[in-house]
Amino acid sequence: MDNTGVTKGIVIKDDWPGYSLDLFTYPEHYHEDIESVYIPHGVIMNRIERMARYIMDDFGNSNIMVLCVLKGGYKFCADLVEFIKVLGRNSNKYLETRVEFIRLKSYLNDQSTEELHIIGSRDLSFLRGKSVLIVEAIVDTGKTMKALLKHVETFEPKMVKVAGLLVKRVPNMAESLTDYVGFEIPNRFVVGYALDYNEYFRDLNHICVISKTGKMKYKV
Repeated sequence: MDNTGVTKGIVIKDDWPGYSLDLFTYPEHYHEDIESVYIPHGVIMNRIERMARYIMDDFGNSNIMVLCVLKGGYKFCADLVEFIKVLGRNSNKYLETRVEFIRLKSYLNDQSTEELHIIGSRDLSFLRGKSVLIVEAIVDTGKTMKALLKHVETFEPKMVKVAGLLVKRVPNMAESLTDYVGFEIPNRFVVGYALDYNEYFRDLNHICVISKTGKMKYKV
């Protein structure tokens, strides 16, 4: 893993195989379904704490309206907001955070689909005039994020920033859409830390690489 600066976050090289499963604890029923631990939970948490510091610096004295993208973003969002609160309590700069949720559907099995499907209300009028932080677990081509940003902008927020825990290196990758990046990763399908494969693997604390066996077992 190489740290190449704030904008890219921690860059994980294409040939990074991950850590052996024997080095970590994980739900035993996934033993044959994951190949390796790609990013350990402790590393994830430390990186999110650093991202929280960047966000606090950038938002100044503005309260933050957090828009969490479900379902994959819920753990990242909860941990990020908690770090912002803790950092605020330990300094003279406390930013009030309000969290709202939006659910999107853009994957079928391990393939990203073209269309943005907002599940539930599309009315985000509560964002008007607010400083908004969109929190998303993973961004790849950016098609979904571009569509979401366009939708959010129609409600005239004061400002909009995007925090992405993972940004994939894919053709036409969406790095420029993401203001705060946790990790830049190769184009591998990863699960865990609330990232799923057809609703499975959300209970993994680590981010892991799914195996061929896992893909076949949980394919729909």
